[in-house]
Amino acid sequence: MSHLIQTMAYMGVTPWHGIGNRLTAHQPTEVWAEQSGINFSIQETDVQYVTDRDQGLDAIKSFPEQKVLYRSDNLQPLSVVSQRFKVVQPREILEFYRDLTEVSGFELETAGVLKGGRKIWALARTGQSATLKGKDVMQGYLLLATACDGTLATTAQFTSIRVVCNNTLAIALNDGRDAVKVPHSTSFDAQAVKQQLGVTVSTWDTFMYRMKQLAERKVTDQEAETFYRQVMGSSDEATSHYERVMSRMMALFEGQGLGAELSSSKGTAFGLLNSVTQYVDHERRARTPEHRLDAAWFGQGAGLKQRALDQALCVTL
Repeated sequence: MSHLIQTMAYMGVTPWHGIGNRLTAHQPTEVWAEQSGINFSIQETDVQYVTDRDQGLDAIKSFPEQKVLYRSDNLQPLSVVSQRFKVVQPREILEFYRDLTEVSGFELETAGVLKGGRKIWALARTGQSATLKGKDVMQGYLLLATACDGTLATTAQFTSIRVVCNNTLAIALNDGRDAVKVPHSTSFDAQAVKQQLGVTVSTWDTFMYRMKQLAERKVTDQEAETFYRQVMGSSDEATSHYERVMSRMMALFEGQGLGAELSSSKGTAFGLLNSVTQYVDHERRARTPEHRLDAAWFGQGAGLKQRALDQALCVTL
C-alpha cells in the first residue's frame, strides 16, 4: 500500500479513506503538490507503430489521429487519446483553489493521484457547516477532479461530509445538477467553472434544508425495505449478493452504523440515506482503499449514493 501513501496528502484528522501524508494547516500549494504526488506534468506525443523491426528507424510510422499521454517525472504512459483531447495539468487542480483559500476562507483538506496519475483530485473545506438534531454535524466541501484516460470530465462538485462517520455525499446545485463538468473536448477555464458553481451560501442552505426534512421523517419497516429494494433494484432482479448488501445496510440503519443512534438518524429517512453512504464509503468490497475512494466519488458507489438520496427524498414527499 506504500504507493498509495506516496500519492495522497491530507490536513488535520485522518480522512475517511484512511490514506495519505499528513500536513499541518495552511501549507502553500507547492507543498501540497509535493506531498500529494501532484508534482508532475502530463506530456504528449504522437502514437507510433513499427511496420518491420528489421528496417530500423524507417519502420517507425506515426498515427496522427491519436496521441499518447505520459508522466513527465517517470515517463510512464497514462492513456491514448484523440488529438482533440485537451489535457488539464495536475497543477491546475491545485491552482483552482488558490484564490479560494487565500481570499474566500476555503482550506485544502486532502488531495491526491489515483490510478498512477490517470485521475487527479483535491478537496477543500468551504467553511460551511450545519447541525441536525442530536448534534449531528455536517460540513461543506468542494471537490475538483479530472482524468486523462477518458473516464471522467473535469468535474467540480460540492460535497458534504457527516462528521460522526465521515460519510460523503454530493450536493446538488440549485438547478438540480450535482456537478459542473467540463469535457476534454474544450479547454478548462477555472474562473468560468467557479462562476457556474456559484460558490454561495444558497446551495448549502438548500441542501441542508433537505437533510433536515429527512431527519424529521420517521419511516416504517416496510418503507425501509422498499427503500433498499428501490436503491438496489427490484426484487425480481435481486441476487444473493444484493440480498446480503441490503441486509448489511439494514443492520447499519438499525443501530450498527456510526451515528445510527442519533436522533437525526434513528428510524428516519436520513438514517436510511446514511446507511447507504456508510456502506459505500467504508464497507463496499474494493481491492484497495484507492479503488474504494475512486468508486465512492466517481464510480458505481457514487451512483448508488445518488440513487439513495433520490429515493430518500421521495420518502419525504
